[in-house]
Amino acid sequence: MPPVQERALRHVLSLPHGDVSYWEYPAETGPEAPALLMVHGFRGDHHGLELLAAALPGFRVLAPDLPGFGESAPLRDRHDVAGYVRFTADFAAAAGLGPDTVLLGHTFGSIIAARLMAGSPEAFRALVLVNPISEPALKGPRAVASRLAEFYYLLAARLPAPAGLWLLRHPVIVRAMSEMMAKTKDPQLRRFIHDQHHRYFSAFAGRDVVLQAFQASISDDVGQVAARLAVPVLLIAGVKDDLGSVASQQRLAAMIPQARLEPIHDLGHLIHYEAPAEAAALVAGFVRELQA
Repeated sequence: MPPVQERALRHVLSLPHGDVSYWEYPAETGPEAPALLMVHGFRGDHHGLELLAAALPGFRVLAPDLPGFGESAPLRDRHDVAGYVRFTADFAAAAGLGPDTVLLGHTFGSIIAARLMAGSPEAFRALVLVNPISEPALKGPRAVASRLAEFYYLLAARLPAPAGLWLLRHPVIVRAMSEMMAKTKDPQLRRFIHDQHHRYFSAFAGRDVVLQAFQASISDDVGQVAARLAVPVLLIAGVKDDLGSVASQQRLAAMIPQARLEPIHDLGHLIHYEAPAEAAALVAGFVRELQA
C-alpha cells in the first residue's frame, strides 16, 4: 500500500523564520474548488496526511511540514503552541489562503488549529479536527505515560548528541510507538503504517526541537479553547483512540458552539492511515453542507 503522490506538487515559501516546504494537491475539479489547509501531528510531516489529501480530489489541499520537522526550517524561538500558531497564520497569508479556506488539524495539529481559530475566527471558513487532543495529557489516566514519555525526550536532549539522537531515532522505539497506535488487523496496512513511521517519524531538525514540541503537545488540549470556537467544527475521532476517550470527545463536542462529532469505530489514533477514505468522505460532506 504505497503512499499516493501523483497529485502532489512541492513548493517552498520563505517566511521570517526561514524556508518552509509544503505540498499542494491541486483539485481535479478545477480552480474554483474549495481550499483545505492541513496541519500534521507531532513528530510527523506532510506524509502522514498524504492519503487523506489524495482522497479529497475535489479540494485544493495544502500540507506544509511544520517548522523543525520534515523539510522545513526550525523556528527561531521555542517550538511551542504559540510559535506554531503564528507560523500557521503566516503560512496561510503567504500562500494566499483566504477566509473561505477550511483548516484541518490532526492530533497535535488539532491544538494548533483550534488555538488559531479561537484567536482569529475570521481567518478560516470552518475547522476540521481529526483525532483531536480532547483531554489534558498530564491529568487522569494518561498522566503517568505522558510523564514517562517526557522523561524519554528530556533524557535524549541531555545525553551527548550522538547518543541522544540514537535514542530518539532507535528503530525499536519507533516501532514500539507504531505498534501501540495501530489498531488495524490488516497485516499489509500494518506494514505500511510501520514503514511510514520508520521513514518519517525521525525527520526533525534537532533534539531541542522535538523536546519542545512534545512538551507543547502535552501541555495543551483543544478543550482549553473549545468555547471560543465561533465557526462550524467537525470532529473525527477514533473510538479506540488511546489519546482521547469517547467520553472526552463527547465532552469536547458539547463545549463547542457549532460542533459535529463523527466517531469511527474500531480505529484509534491513526485515522489518517487506517481510514483516510472514510475521513475524507466526512470532510467532503461537511464542506458541502457549508456551501449549501
